[in-house]
Amino acid sequence: MSHLLGAEALRLEYPTRVVFDSVSLGLNEGDRIGVVGRNGDGKSSLLGLLSGRIAPDAGRVTRRGGLRMGLLDQTDDLDPAASVGWSIVADRPQHEWAGDAKIRDVIDGLVPDLPWDEPVGQLSGGQRHRVALARLLVEQWDVIALDEPTNHLDVQGITWLASHLRSRWPKTAGGLLVVTHDRWFLDEVCTATWEVHDQVVEPFEGGYAAYVLQRVERDRQAGVLEAKRQNLMRKELAWLRRGAPARTAKPKFRIEAANRLIQDLPAPRDQVELARLAVARLGKDVIDLLDASVSFGDRVVLRDVEWRIAPGERTAVLGANGTGKSTLLGLIAGTIQPTSGRVKRGKTVQVAMLDQHFRQLQDIASDRVREVLARVRATWLVEGKEVSPTQLLERLGFDRRHLSARVGELSGGQRRRLQLLLLLLSEPNVILLDEPSNDVDIDMLAAMEDLFDSWPGTLIVVSHDRYLVERISDQQYAIWDGRLRHLPGGVDQYLELQARRPQPAPPTSTVSVRENTGSARPASASALQRGQRKELAALERRIEQAGRDIAGWQTAMVALDPSDYLSLAELAERVEQARHRQEEWEQAWLELAEEAAG
Repeated sequence: MSHLLGAEALRLEYPTRVVFDSVSLGLNEGDRIGVVGRNGDGKSSLLGLLSGRIAPDAGRVTRRGGLRMGLLDQTDDLDPAASVGWSIVADRPQHEWAGDAKIRDVIDGLVPDLPWDEPVGQLSGGQRHRVALARLLVEQWDVIALDEPTNHLDVQGITWLASHLRSRWPKTAGGLLVVTHDRWFLDEVCTATWEVHDQVVEPFEGGYAAYVLQRVERDRQAGVLEAKRQNLMRKELAWLRRGAPARTAKPKFRIEAANRLIQDLPAPRDQVELARLAVARLGKDVIDLLDASVSFGDRVVLRDVEWRIAPGERTAVLGANGTGKSTLLGLIAGTIQPTSGRVKRGKTVQVAMLDQHFRQLQDIASDRVREVLARVRATWLVEGKEVSPTQLLERLGFDRRHLSARVGELSGGQRRRLQLLLLLLSEPNVILLDEPSNDVDIDMLAAMEDLFDSWPGTLIVVSHDRYLVERISDQQYAIWDGRLRHLPGGVDQYLELQARRPQPAPPTSTVSVRENTGSARPASASALQRGQRKELAALERRIEQAGRDIAGWQTAMVALDPSDYLSLAELAERVEQARHRQEEWEQAWLELAEEAAG
Protein backbone atom coordinates (compact mmCIF):
# COMPACT_ATOMS: atom_id res chain seq x y z
CA MET A 1 0.00 0.00 0.00
CA SER A 2 1.36 3.40 -0.96
CA HIS A 3 1.78 6.24 1.51
CA LEU A 4 -0.83 9.01 1.52
CA LEU A 5 0.14 11.22 4.45
CA GLY A 6 1.82 10.94 7.81
CA ALA A 7 3.41 12.71 10.73
CA GLU A 8 6.99 12.73 11.98
CA ALA A 9 7.74 13.71 15.60
CA LEU A 10 4.83 16.15 15.82
CA ARG A 11 4.62 18.43 18.83
CA LEU A 12 1.71 20.74 19.57
CA GLU A 13 1.66 22.92 22.64
CA TYR A 14 -0.82 25.45 23.97
CA PRO A 15 -0.05 27.96 26.73
CA THR A 16 -1.63 25.74 29.40
CA ARG A 17 -0.69 22.24 28.23
CA VAL A 18 1.09 20.01 25.74
CA VAL A 19 -1.35 18.29 23.37
CA PHE A 20 1.10 16.07 21.44
CA ASP A 21 4.72 15.25 22.06
CA SER A 22 6.76 13.46 19.36
CA VAL A 23 3.82 11.81 17.57
CA SER A 24 4.67 9.76 14.46
CA LEU A 25 2.09 7.92 12.38
CA GLY A 26 1.04 7.24 8.80
CA LEU A 27 -2.03 6.79 6.61
CA ASN A 28 -1.76 4.47 3.59
CA GLU A 29 -3.99 3.65 0.64
CA GLY A 30 -7.00 1.67 1.80
CA ASP A 31 -6.80 2.74 5.46
CA ARG A 32 -10.08 3.54 7.18
CA ILE A 33 -9.12 4.86 10.61
CA GLY A 34 -11.36 5.83 13.52
CA VAL A 35 -9.93 8.34 15.98
CA VAL A 36 -11.13 7.93 19.58
CA GLY A 37 -10.23 9.43 22.93
CA ARG A 38 -11.56 11.57 25.73
CA ASN A 39 -12.91 15.03 25.05
CA GLY A 40 -10.09 17.55 25.06
CA ASP A 41 -7.29 15.04 24.47
CA GLY A 42 -6.63 16.34 20.93
CA LYS A 43 -8.69 14.36 18.39
CA SER A 44 -9.78 17.45 16.44
CA SER A 45 -6.29 18.93 16.78
CA LEU A 46 -4.85 15.78 15.18
CA LEU A 47 -7.13 16.20 12.15
CA GLY A 48 -6.15 19.85 11.99
CA LEU A 49 -2.45 18.98 11.99
CA LEU A 50 -2.77 16.30 9.30
CA SER A 51 -4.94 18.52 7.08
CA GLY A 52 -2.58 21.48 7.36
CA ARG A 53 -5.10 23.72 9.12
CA ILE A 54 -2.94 23.72 12.28
CA ALA A 55 0.83 24.20 12.15
CA PRO A 56 2.85 22.00 14.55
CA ASP A 57 5.34 23.52 16.98
CA ALA A 58 7.84 20.85 15.97
CA GLY A 59 8.02 17.93 13.55
CA ARG A 60 6.41 17.80 10.12
CA VAL A 61 3.48 16.39 8.18
CA THR A 62 4.35 14.42 5.02
CA ARG A 63 2.04 14.13 2.00
CA ARG A 64 2.10 12.31 -1.28
CA GLY A 65 2.53 14.68 -4.21
CA GLY A 66 -0.76 16.05 -5.56
CA LEU A 67 -2.77 14.64 -2.64
CA ARG A 68 -6.36 15.90 -2.48
CA MET A 69 -7.67 16.01 1.10
CA GLY A 70 -11.11 17.11 2.27
CA LEU A 71 -11.96 18.03 5.86
CA LEU A 72 -15.34 18.28 7.59
CA ASP A 73 -15.03 20.39 10.73
CA GLN A 74 -17.55 20.55 13.55
CA THR A 75 -18.32 24.15 12.56
CA ASP A 76 -19.08 24.96 8.92
CA ASP A 77 -17.96 27.93 6.84
CA LEU A 78 -21.03 28.08 4.59
CA ASP A 79 -22.10 31.43 3.17
CA PRO A 80 -25.42 32.32 4.88
CA ALA A 81 -26.61 34.16 1.75
CA ALA A 82 -25.94 31.24 -0.61
CA SER A 83 -28.66 28.74 -1.46
CA VAL A 84 -28.57 25.09 -0.48
CA GLY A 85 -28.01 24.06 -4.10
CA TRP A 86 -25.17 26.49 -4.72
CA SER A 87 -23.50 25.53 -1.41
CA ILE A 88 -23.42 21.88 -2.51
CA VAL A 89 -22.67 21.97 -6.26
CA ALA A 90 -21.54 25.61 -6.63
CA ASP A 91 -21.78 26.90 -10.20
CA ARG A 92 -21.65 23.56 -11.98
CA PRO A 93 -24.14 23.26 -14.84
CA GLN A 94 -27.23 21.34 -13.78
CA HIS A 95 -26.89 18.74 -16.51
CA GLU A 96 -23.37 17.98 -15.29
CA TRP A 97 -24.11 17.24 -11.64
CA ALA A 98 -27.62 15.92 -12.18
CA GLY A 99 -26.22 13.34 -14.60
CA ASP A 100 -23.68 12.10 -12.05
CA ALA A 101 -25.14 9.15 -10.11
CA LYS A 102 -22.68 9.60 -7.24
CA ILE A 103 -23.67 13.22 -6.70
CA ARG A 104 -27.35 12.37 -6.88
CA ASP A 105 -26.83 9.62 -4.29
CA VAL A 106 -25.19 12.10 -1.88
CA ILE A 107 -28.01 14.61 -2.31
CA ASP A 108 -30.70 11.93 -1.90
CA GLY A 109 -28.93 10.52 1.16
CA LEU A 110 -28.26 13.76 3.06
CA VAL A 111 -30.52 16.62 1.94
CA PRO A 112 -33.64 15.14 0.31
CA ASP A 113 -35.89 17.31 2.48
CA LEU A 114 -34.16 20.67 2.01
CA PRO A 115 -35.48 23.20 -0.56
CA TRP A 116 -32.80 23.63 -3.20
CA ASP A 117 -33.08 27.43 -3.28
CA GLU A 118 -33.39 27.97 0.51
CA PRO A 119 -30.74 30.40 1.88
CA VAL A 120 -28.32 28.59 4.16
CA GLY A 121 -28.74 31.32 6.76
CA GLN A 122 -32.34 30.22 7.33
CA LEU A 123 -31.42 26.60 8.07
CA SER A 124 -31.05 25.06 11.52
CA GLY A 125 -27.63 23.98 12.78
CA GLY A 126 -28.33 20.34 11.97
CA GLN A 127 -29.46 21.17 8.43
CA ARG A 128 -26.33 23.28 7.84
CA HIS A 129 -24.22 20.35 9.02
CA ARG A 130 -25.84 18.07 6.44
CA VAL A 131 -25.30 20.65 3.68
CA ALA A 132 -21.61 20.95 4.63
CA LEU A 133 -21.24 17.16 4.63
CA ALA A 134 -22.95 16.89 1.23
CA ARG A 135 -20.69 19.64 -0.18
CA LEU A 136 -17.65 17.64 0.91
CA LEU A 137 -18.84 14.26 -0.38
CA VAL A 138 -19.79 15.41 -3.89
CA GLU A 139 -16.12 16.23 -4.55
CA GLN A 140 -13.34 13.78 -5.41
CA TRP A 141 -10.76 13.29 -2.66
CA ASP A 142 -7.85 10.97 -2.00
CA VAL A 143 -8.26 11.40 1.76
CA ILE A 144 -11.33 12.48 3.71
CA ALA A 145 -11.15 13.60 7.36
CA LEU A 146 -14.48 13.82 9.21
CA ASP A 147 -14.89 15.39 12.65
CA GLU A 148 -18.09 14.09 14.28
CA PRO A 149 -19.93 13.48 10.97
CA THR A 150 -22.88 11.66 12.61
CA ASN A 151 -23.94 14.71 14.64
CA HIS A 152 -27.45 15.81 13.62
CA LEU A 153 -28.01 12.66 11.52
CA ASP A 154 -30.79 10.24 12.37
CA VAL A 155 -30.37 6.43 12.34
CA GLN A 156 -31.26 6.22 8.66
CA GLY A 157 -28.81 8.99 7.74
CA ILE A 158 -25.99 7.39 9.75
CA THR A 159 -26.64 4.05 8.04
CA TRP A 160 -26.52 5.73 4.63
CA LEU A 161 -23.26 7.52 5.46
CA ALA A 162 -21.61 4.27 6.61
CA SER A 163 -22.66 2.54 3.38
CA HIS A 164 -21.42 5.47 1.28
CA LEU A 165 -17.99 5.54 2.92
CA ARG A 166 -17.58 1.76 2.60
CA SER A 167 -18.24 1.88 -1.14
CA ARG A 168 -16.71 5.27 -1.97
CA TRP A 169 -13.28 3.89 -2.93
CA PRO A 170 -11.99 0.43 -3.87
CA LYS A 171 -10.70 -1.47 -0.83
CA THR A 172 -7.05 -0.69 -1.61
CA ALA A 173 -7.59 2.97 -2.53
CA GLY A 174 -8.40 6.19 -0.71
CA GLY A 175 -7.98 7.05 2.94
CA LEU A 176 -10.44 7.93 5.70
CA LEU A 177 -9.95 9.54 9.10
CA VAL A 178 -13.07 9.89 11.25
CA VAL A 179 -13.51 11.28 14.74
CA THR A 180 -16.77 10.04 16.25
CA HIS A 181 -18.27 8.69 19.46
CA ASP A 182 -20.72 6.55 17.46
CA ARG A 183 -19.37 3.08 18.18
CA TRP A 184 -21.66 1.29 15.71
CA PHE A 185 -20.37 3.63 12.99
CA LEU A 186 -16.76 2.89 13.93
CA ASP A 187 -17.35 -0.85 13.62
CA GLU A 188 -19.15 -0.48 10.28
CA VAL A 189 -16.60 1.76 8.58
CA CYS A 190 -13.16 1.52 10.17
CA THR A 191 -10.42 -1.07 9.72
CA ALA A 192 -8.10 0.48 12.32
CA THR A 193 -8.39 2.71 15.39
CA TRP A 194 -6.13 5.46 16.74
CA GLU A 195 -6.55 6.25 20.43
CA VAL A 196 -5.49 9.77 21.40
CA HIS A 197 -4.39 9.98 25.03
CA ASP A 198 -1.66 11.45 27.23
CA GLN A 199 0.06 13.37 24.39
CA VAL A 200 0.42 10.27 22.17
CA VAL A 201 -1.55 8.48 19.46
CA GLU A 202 -1.71 4.70 19.95
CA PRO A 203 -2.75 2.50 17.00
CA PHE A 204 -5.02 -0.55 17.22
CA GLU A 205 -6.17 -2.98 14.55
CA GLY A 206 -9.84 -3.21 13.62
CA GLY A 207 -12.93 -1.18 14.52
CA TYR A 208 -14.40 -0.42 17.92
CA ALA A 209 -15.02 -4.01 19.07
CA ALA A 210 -11.46 -5.07 18.23
CA TYR A 211 -10.11 -1.90 19.83
CA VAL A 212 -11.92 -2.66 23.10
CA LEU A 213 -10.50 -6.18 23.26
CA GLN A 214 -6.97 -4.96 22.58
CA ARG A 215 -7.29 -2.12 25.07
CA VAL A 216 -8.50 -4.51 27.80
CA GLU A 217 -5.51 -6.77 27.12
CA ARG A 218 -3.15 -3.77 27.18
CA ASP A 219 -4.57 -2.60 30.50
CA ARG A 220 -4.35 -6.14 31.90
CA GLN A 221 -0.70 -6.41 30.98
CA ALA A 222 -0.05 -2.96 32.47
CA GLY A 223 -1.78 -4.12 35.64
CA VAL A 224 0.39 -7.23 35.78
CA LEU A 225 3.53 -5.12 35.42
CA GLU A 226 2.35 -2.74 38.13
CA ALA A 227 1.50 -5.66 40.42
CA LYS A 228 5.00 -7.06 39.88
CA ARG A 229 6.56 -3.70 40.67
CA GLN A 230 4.46 -3.29 43.81
CA ASN A 231 5.31 -6.83 44.92
CA LEU A 232 9.00 -6.15 44.39
CA MET A 233 8.80 -2.97 46.45
CA ARG A 234 7.04 -4.81 49.30
CA LYS A 235 9.74 -7.48 49.29
CA GLU A 236 12.43 -4.81 49.29
CA LEU A 237 10.76 -3.08 52.23
CA ALA A 238 10.52 -6.39 54.14
CA TRP A 239 14.22 -7.10 53.50
CA LEU A 240 15.19 -3.64 54.73
CA ARG A 241 13.15 -4.09 57.90
CA ARG A 242 14.18 -7.66 58.72
CA GLY A 243 17.68 -7.61 57.40
CA ALA A 244 17.28 -10.85 55.48
CA PRO A 245 15.49 -11.71 52.23
CA ALA A 246 12.17 -13.50 52.60
CA ARG A 247 11.69 -16.89 51.01
CA THR A 248 8.91 -16.44 48.51
CA ALA A 249 7.67 -18.44 45.61
CA LYS A 250 8.13 -16.94 42.18
CA PRO A 251 4.73 -15.65 40.96
CA LYS A 252 3.38 -17.04 37.74
CA PHE A 253 1.05 -15.06 35.45
CA ARG A 254 -1.00 -16.66 32.73
CA ILE A 255 -1.50 -14.51 29.64
CA GLU A 256 -4.94 -15.18 28.21
CA ALA A 257 -6.37 -14.21 24.85
CA ALA A 258 -8.52 -11.10 24.79
CA ASN A 259 -11.77 -13.02 24.40
CA ARG A 260 -10.94 -15.06 27.54
CA LEU A 261 -10.75 -11.86 29.55
CA ILE A 262 -14.51 -11.45 29.63
CA GLN A 263 -15.78 -15.04 29.72
CA ASP A 264 -16.31 -15.08 33.50
CA LEU A 265 -18.00 -11.69 33.72
CA PRO A 266 -21.74 -11.72 34.43
CA ALA A 267 -24.26 -10.47 31.92
CA PRO A 268 -24.54 -6.66 31.79
CA ARG A 269 -27.96 -6.78 33.45
CA ASP A 270 -29.74 -9.35 35.57
CA GLN A 271 -33.21 -8.81 34.11
CA VAL A 272 -35.09 -10.80 36.77
CA GLU A 273 -33.35 -9.10 39.70
CA LEU A 274 -33.72 -5.62 38.21
CA ALA A 275 -37.41 -6.20 37.54
CA ARG A 276 -37.90 -7.36 41.14
CA LEU A 277 -36.16 -4.28 42.53
CA ALA A 278 -38.07 -2.00 40.16
CA VAL A 279 -41.41 -3.42 41.25
CA ALA A 280 -40.40 -2.90 44.87
CA ARG A 281 -39.53 0.75 44.28
CA LEU A 282 -42.22 1.62 41.75
CA GLY A 283 -45.16 -0.63 42.39
CA LYS A 284 -46.98 -2.32 39.54
CA ASP A 285 -48.27 0.87 37.90
CA VAL A 286 -45.78 3.24 36.30
CA ILE A 287 -47.09 5.43 33.46
CA ASP A 288 -49.86 4.51 31.02
CA LEU A 289 -50.50 6.46 27.83
CA LEU A 290 -54.13 5.71 27.00
CA ASP A 291 -55.18 6.62 23.47
CA ALA A 292 -53.15 9.83 23.85
CA SER A 293 -52.80 12.34 21.02
CA VAL A 294 -50.87 15.63 20.86
CA SER A 295 -51.56 18.44 18.42
CA PHE A 296 -50.04 21.89 18.01
CA GLY A 297 -52.72 23.96 16.35
CA ASP A 298 -53.96 21.93 13.40
CA ARG A 299 -50.77 19.85 13.26
CA VAL A 300 -51.10 16.37 14.76
CA VAL A 301 -47.74 15.19 16.15
CA LEU A 302 -48.81 12.06 18.04
CA ARG A 303 -52.04 10.18 17.46
CA ASP A 304 -53.78 7.49 19.51
CA VAL A 305 -50.67 6.38 21.42
CA GLU A 306 -51.37 3.35 23.61
CA TRP A 307 -48.41 2.44 25.81
CA ARG A 308 -48.37 0.87 29.27
CA ILE A 309 -44.86 1.39 30.61
CA ALA A 310 -43.82 -1.43 32.96
CA PRO A 311 -41.57 -1.36 36.07
CA GLY A 312 -37.94 -1.83 35.08
CA GLU A 313 -38.71 -1.41 31.38
CA ARG A 314 -35.78 -0.30 29.22
CA THR A 315 -37.04 1.08 25.94
CA ALA A 316 -35.51 3.10 23.11
CA VAL A 317 -37.65 5.28 20.84
CA LEU A 318 -36.53 5.69 17.23
CA GLY A 319 -37.66 8.07 14.52
CA ALA A 320 -36.49 10.69 12.08
CA ASN A 321 -35.86 14.26 13.24
CA GLY A 322 -39.12 16.11 13.79
CA THR A 323 -41.35 13.04 14.13
CA GLY A 324 -42.26 13.77 17.76
CA LYS A 325 -39.78 11.83 19.91
CA SER A 326 -39.15 14.73 22.30
CA THR A 327 -42.89 15.40 22.37
CA LEU A 328 -43.43 11.80 23.48
CA LEU A 329 -40.90 12.25 26.30
CA GLY A 330 -42.66 15.45 27.33
CA LEU A 331 -45.95 13.55 27.42
CA ILE A 332 -44.41 10.91 29.70
CA ALA A 333 -42.72 13.52 31.91
CA GLY A 334 -45.91 15.55 32.24
CA THR A 335 -44.49 18.74 30.69
CA ILE A 336 -46.84 18.28 27.71
CA GLN A 337 -50.53 17.53 28.13
CA PRO A 338 -52.37 15.32 25.65
CA THR A 339 -54.85 16.97 23.31
CA SER A 340 -57.04 13.90 23.60
CA GLY A 341 -56.79 10.68 25.60
CA ARG A 342 -55.08 10.65 28.98
CA VAL A 343 -51.88 9.85 30.84
CA LYS A 344 -52.16 7.80 34.03
CA ARG A 345 -49.28 7.82 36.53
CA GLY A 346 -48.56 5.55 39.48
CA LYS A 347 -48.56 7.08 42.95
CA THR A 348 -44.88 6.39 43.62
CA VAL A 349 -43.55 7.51 40.22
CA GLN A 350 -40.72 10.07 40.30
CA VAL A 351 -39.63 11.12 36.81
CA ALA A 352 -36.31 12.77 35.91
CA MET A 353 -35.32 13.83 32.41
CA LEU A 354 -31.89 14.35 30.87
CA ASP A 355 -32.66 16.86 28.13
CA GLN A 356 -30.56 18.16 25.24
CA HIS A 357 -30.43 21.78 26.39
CA PHE A 358 -29.07 21.51 29.97
CA ARG A 359 -32.11 23.23 31.45
CA GLN A 360 -31.37 21.66 34.86
CA LEU A 361 -28.10 23.61 35.01
CA GLN A 362 -29.37 27.06 34.02
CA ASP A 363 -30.26 28.14 37.56
CA ILE A 364 -26.86 27.08 38.95
CA ALA A 365 -24.70 28.39 36.09
CA SER A 366 -22.91 30.86 38.39
CA ASP A 367 -22.24 28.28 41.15
CA ARG A 368 -19.03 26.33 41.44
CA VAL A 369 -19.20 22.56 40.95
CA ARG A 370 -17.92 21.98 44.48
CA GLU A 371 -20.73 24.13 45.90
CA VAL A 372 -23.34 22.26 43.88
CA LEU A 373 -22.10 18.89 45.13
CA ALA A 374 -22.07 20.11 48.73
CA ARG A 375 -25.83 20.68 48.55
CA VAL A 376 -26.69 17.12 47.51
CA ARG A 377 -26.73 13.88 49.47
CA ALA A 378 -23.45 12.72 51.02
CA THR A 379 -23.24 9.17 49.59
CA TRP A 380 -24.52 7.12 46.69
CA LEU A 381 -24.74 3.31 46.55
CA VAL A 382 -22.98 1.78 43.51
CA GLU A 383 -22.61 -2.01 43.23
CA GLY A 384 -23.14 -2.37 46.97
CA LYS A 385 -20.51 0.23 47.90
CA GLU A 386 -21.04 3.77 49.13
CA VAL A 387 -19.32 6.47 47.08
CA SER A 388 -19.39 10.23 47.43
CA PRO A 389 -20.78 12.50 44.68
CA THR A 390 -17.23 13.59 43.89
CA GLN A 391 -16.13 9.98 43.44
CA LEU A 392 -19.16 9.26 41.29
CA LEU A 393 -18.38 12.32 39.16
CA GLU A 394 -14.81 11.10 38.73
CA ARG A 395 -16.15 7.69 37.73
CA LEU A 396 -17.99 9.49 34.94
CA GLY A 397 -14.68 10.93 33.74
CA PHE A 398 -14.87 14.36 35.42
CA ASP A 399 -11.46 15.80 36.25
CA ARG A 400 -11.05 16.74 39.91
CA ARG A 401 -9.32 19.99 38.99
CA HIS A 402 -12.58 21.27 37.47
CA LEU A 403 -14.46 21.04 40.78
CA SER A 404 -13.67 24.71 41.42
CA ALA A 405 -14.95 25.83 38.01
CA ARG A 406 -18.31 27.53 37.63
CA VAL A 407 -21.03 25.42 36.03
CA GLY A 408 -21.53 27.92 33.21
CA GLU A 409 -17.83 27.71 32.30
CA LEU A 410 -17.78 23.92 31.83
CA SER A 411 -17.48 22.32 28.41
CA GLY A 412 -20.40 20.47 26.87
CA GLY A 413 -19.04 17.10 27.95
CA GLN A 414 -18.38 18.25 31.52
CA ARG A 415 -21.87 19.74 31.81
CA ARG A 416 -23.34 16.48 30.55
CA ARG A 417 -21.47 14.56 33.28
CA LEU A 418 -22.65 16.95 35.99
CA GLN A 419 -26.20 16.88 34.61
CA LEU A 420 -26.26 13.09 34.76
CA LEU A 421 -24.86 13.05 38.29
CA LEU A 422 -27.48 15.49 39.60
CA LEU A 423 -30.18 13.49 37.88
CA LEU A 424 -29.07 10.26 39.58
CA LEU A 425 -28.70 11.93 42.99
CA SER A 426 -32.32 13.11 42.81
CA GLU A 427 -33.24 9.39 43.18
CA PRO A 428 -35.84 9.08 40.40
CA ASN A 429 -37.39 5.73 39.55
CA VAL A 430 -38.18 6.70 35.94
CA ILE A 431 -35.44 8.29 33.83
CA LEU A 432 -35.96 9.80 30.39
CA LEU A 433 -32.85 10.34 28.26
CA ASP A 434 -33.13 12.72 25.30
CA GLU A 435 -30.03 12.30 23.08
CA PRO A 436 -27.69 11.50 26.01
CA SER A 437 -24.69 10.85 23.74
CA ASN A 438 -24.43 14.51 22.65
CA ASP A 439 -21.15 16.19 23.71
CA VAL A 440 -19.67 13.09 25.36
CA ASP A 441 -16.79 10.81 24.43
CA ILE A 442 -16.70 7.03 24.23
CA ASP A 443 -15.29 6.54 27.73
CA MET A 444 -18.09 8.65 29.18
CA LEU A 445 -20.68 6.65 27.23
CA ALA A 446 -19.25 3.40 28.56
CA ALA A 447 -19.28 4.74 32.13
CA MET A 448 -22.86 5.95 31.75
CA GLU A 449 -23.98 2.58 30.38
CA ASP A 450 -22.22 0.83 33.24
CA LEU A 451 -24.10 2.94 35.79
CA PHE A 452 -27.45 2.23 34.18
CA ASP A 453 -26.73 -1.52 34.03
CA SER A 454 -27.24 -1.74 37.78
CA TRP A 455 -29.94 0.93 38.04
CA PRO A 456 -33.27 -0.79 38.77
CA GLY A 457 -35.76 1.82 37.58
CA THR A 458 -37.58 2.37 34.30
CA LEU A 459 -35.51 3.83 31.48
CA ILE A 460 -36.74 5.47 28.24
CA VAL A 461 -34.08 6.69 25.81
CA VAL A 462 -34.30 8.69 22.59
CA SER A 463 -31.08 8.54 20.60
CA HIS A 464 -29.67 8.22 17.09
CA ASP A 465 -26.62 6.40 18.53
CA ARG A 466 -27.32 2.83 17.42
CA TYR A 467 -24.71 1.27 19.69
CA LEU A 468 -26.11 3.09 22.72
CA VAL A 469 -29.67 2.10 21.80
CA GLU A 470 -28.81 -1.58 21.48
CA ARG A 471 -26.57 -1.54 24.56
CA ILE A 472 -28.81 0.27 27.03
CA SER A 473 -32.31 -0.84 26.01
CA ASP A 474 -34.06 -4.20 25.83
CA GLN A 475 -36.75 -3.25 23.33
CA GLN A 476 -37.32 -0.57 20.71
CA TYR A 477 -40.30 1.41 19.44
CA ALA A 478 -40.58 3.83 16.53
CA ILE A 479 -42.79 6.85 16.00
CA TRP A 480 -44.34 6.03 12.65
CA ASP A 481 -46.78 8.51 11.07
CA GLY A 482 -47.56 9.87 14.52
CA ARG A 483 -48.21 6.45 16.06
CA LEU A 484 -46.08 4.31 18.35
CA ARG A 485 -44.98 1.07 16.66
CA HIS A 486 -43.22 -1.80 18.39
CA LEU A 487 -40.07 -3.09 16.68
CA PRO A 488 -39.42 -6.73 17.64
CA GLY A 489 -36.53 -6.73 15.15
CA GLY A 490 -34.98 -3.61 16.64
CA VAL A 491 -33.02 -1.05 14.63
CA ASP A 492 -32.65 -3.40 11.66
CA GLN A 493 -36.42 -3.69 11.36
CA TYR A 494 -36.77 0.09 11.56
CA LEU A 495 -34.28 0.56 8.71
CA GLU A 496 -36.07 -2.09 6.61
CA LEU A 497 -39.37 -0.29 7.13
CA GLN A 498 -37.78 3.01 6.14
CA ALA A 499 -36.29 1.43 3.00
CA ARG A 500 -39.72 0.14 1.93
CA ARG A 501 -41.41 3.44 2.65
CA PRO A 502 -42.45 5.42 -0.47
CA GLN A 503 -39.84 8.07 -1.10
CA PRO A 504 -40.50 11.64 -2.26
CA ALA A 505 -39.46 12.74 -5.73
CA PRO A 506 -35.65 12.86 -6.03
CA PRO A 507 -33.97 16.27 -5.69
CA THR A 508 -32.84 16.25 -9.33
CA SER A 509 -36.44 16.11 -10.47
CA THR A 510 -37.46 18.71 -7.94
CA VAL A 511 -34.62 21.01 -8.93
CA SER A 512 -35.41 20.67 -12.59
CA VAL A 513 -38.86 22.10 -12.03
CA ARG A 514 -38.05 24.79 -9.46
CA GLU A 515 -34.56 25.69 -10.56
CA ASN A 516 -34.03 29.18 -9.17
CA THR A 517 -37.34 30.28 -7.74
CA GLY A 518 -38.41 27.05 -6.03
CA SER A 519 -41.73 26.96 -7.92
CA ALA A 520 -42.79 24.61 -10.72
CA ARG A 521 -42.33 25.71 -14.35
CA PRO A 522 -45.42 25.57 -16.55
CA ALA A 523 -45.27 23.47 -19.70
CA SER A 524 -46.02 24.95 -23.10
CA ALA A 525 -49.51 26.46 -23.10
CA SER A 526 -50.32 25.01 -26.49
CA ALA A 527 -49.90 21.50 -25.13
CA LEU A 528 -52.33 21.95 -22.27
CA GLN A 529 -56.06 21.77 -22.13
CA ARG A 530 -57.86 24.54 -20.36
CA GLY A 531 -58.75 22.41 -17.32
CA GLN A 532 -55.21 21.12 -17.05
CA ARG A 533 -53.83 24.67 -17.15
CA LYS A 534 -56.11 25.64 -14.26
CA GLU A 535 -55.06 22.61 -12.23
CA LEU A 536 -51.40 23.26 -12.90
CA ALA A 537 -51.79 26.90 -11.89
CA ALA A 538 -53.52 25.85 -8.69
CA LEU A 539 -50.69 23.43 -7.89
CA GLU A 540 -48.12 26.14 -8.55
CA ARG A 541 -49.86 28.48 -6.11
CA ARG A 542 -49.94 25.76 -3.46
CA ILE A 543 -46.25 24.97 -3.97
CA GLU A 544 -45.27 28.63 -3.73
CA GLN A 545 -47.44 29.18 -0.63
CA ALA A 546 -45.89 26.12 1.04
CA GLY A 547 -42.44 27.54 0.28
CA ARG A 548 -43.40 30.88 1.88
CA ASP A 549 -44.83 29.09 4.92
CA ILE A 550 -41.66 27.02 5.35
CA ALA A 551 -39.43 30.10 5.07
CA GLY A 552 -41.54 31.96 7.63
CA TRP A 553 -41.51 29.12 10.14
CA GLN A 554 -37.76 28.58 9.72
CA THR A 555 -37.15 32.28 10.36
CA ALA A 556 -39.26 31.99 13.49
CA MET A 557 -37.22 28.96 14.62
CA VAL A 558 -33.97 30.91 14.28
CA ALA A 559 -35.40 33.72 16.43
CA LEU A 560 -36.66 31.38 19.17
CA ASP A 561 -34.88 30.68 22.43
CA PRO A 562 -33.10 27.30 21.90
CA SER A 563 -34.34 26.14 25.30
CA ASP A 564 -37.99 26.55 24.24
CA TYR A 565 -38.17 23.03 22.89
CA LEU A 566 -41.97 22.94 22.82
CA SER A 567 -42.21 25.83 20.39
CA LEU A 568 -39.28 24.49 18.38
CA ALA A 569 -40.94 21.08 18.13
CA GLU A 570 -44.19 22.68 17.02
CA LEU A 571 -42.49 24.74 14.31
CA ALA A 572 -40.36 21.80 13.18
CA GLU A 573 -43.48 19.70 12.81
CA ARG A 574 -45.14 22.44 10.77
CA VAL A 575 -42.11 22.66 8.48
CA GLU A 576 -42.04 18.90 7.99
CA GLN A 577 -45.75 18.71 7.20
CA ALA A 578 -45.48 21.63 4.74
CA ARG A 579 -42.52 20.04 2.97
CA HIS A 580 -44.37 16.77 2.69
CA ARG A 581 -47.34 18.51 1.10
CA GLN A 582 -45.05 20.53 -1.16
CA GLU A 583 -43.34 17.38 -2.42
CA GLU A 584 -46.71 15.73 -3.10
CA TRP A 585 -47.90 18.78 -5.06
CA GLU A 586 -44.65 18.95 -7.05
CA GLN A 587 -44.96 15.28 -7.94
CA ALA A 588 -48.58 15.84 -8.97
CA TRP A 589 -47.50 18.81 -11.11
CA LEU A 590 -44.87 16.72 -12.87
CA GLU A 591 -47.30 13.90 -13.60
CA LEU A 592 -49.95 16.28 -14.90
CA ALA A 593 -47.44 18.15 -17.07
CA GLU A 594 -46.13 14.88 -18.56
CA GLU A 595 -49.68 13.71 -19.22
CA ALA A 596 -50.58 16.95 -20.96
CA ALA A 597 -47.36 16.98 -23.00
CA GLY A 598 -48.03 13.39 -24.13
